[in-house]
Amino acid sequence: MAKQGWHGWDDYAPFYDWENAQTLGRRDVAFWQRIAAGADGDVLELGCGTGRITLPLARHDIDVVGVDRSAPMLERARARARRAASRESRAPKFVRADIRHLPFRRGRFAMVLAPYGILQSLIRERDLSQTLDSVARVIKRGGTFGIDLVPDVPNWREYRNQVQLRGRAAGGARLTLVESVHQDRRRHLTTFLQRYHVRQRGKTSTHRFELTFRTLSVRQMAARLDRAGFAVQSVLGDYRGRPWDARADVWIILAKKG
Repeated sequence: MAKQGWHGWDDYAPFYDWENAQTLGRRDVAFWQRIAAGADGDVLELGCGTGRITLPLARHDIDVVGVDRSAPMLERARARARRAASRESRAPKFVRADIRHLPFRRGRFAMVLAPYGILQSLIRERDLSQTLDSVARVIKRGGTFGIDLVPDVPNWREYRNQVQLRGRAAGGARLTLVESVHQDRRRHLTTFLQRYHVRQRGKTSTHRFELTFRTLSVRQMAARLDRAGFAVQSVLGDYRGRPWDARADVWIILAKKG
């Protein structure tokens, strides 16, 4: 079976939070908290992973459901939610689901969020089309669909077997990330081949996986949203809400369901 964009994420799950902590992430959490606070009803997060966005939304008293197709990612999200449980915060719901075929009733959500390039894991056109149609079904009329794209992925230079990160994980294991990058310019695909070496108690294990992303321009994504029944309301160039331009490091699209 041909590789798809979601392949690799199960194997990535044990390292996802550690890697984000090393690179400090994209500081987008506060932005999505502000956006979701304006929802008149429940919020759905696509590709929630280990709950990086879902849990902070719940802590801000937002009724949020996170969906992901990766069981290992969701196991970590649920464990984090249990550790963070308190009377002051709402408990997020986590559902294992394919975002192309969301298992919710029509008009269930007031807002749907697709943070940190999750739609770029849909590397086939029909997968993106099915996902946008699925979102259009479960979001209510007038609801907001927030999309965050990662524009710099196609600009990564190609290289092989470079050490990108080193450090210690919880429990004392020493991790080394060795990475290669391949660009398919014709198909607008970027593939990261990652190899994690885990050194613990004098023994080393190696974990290999690939992550592939497809990058569309703002104009291309807006056209696909229009076909799915969404009207783009604004395009932002950073997490402080500044307008987008061609040099922006972040592409955020906020669209309304017609």
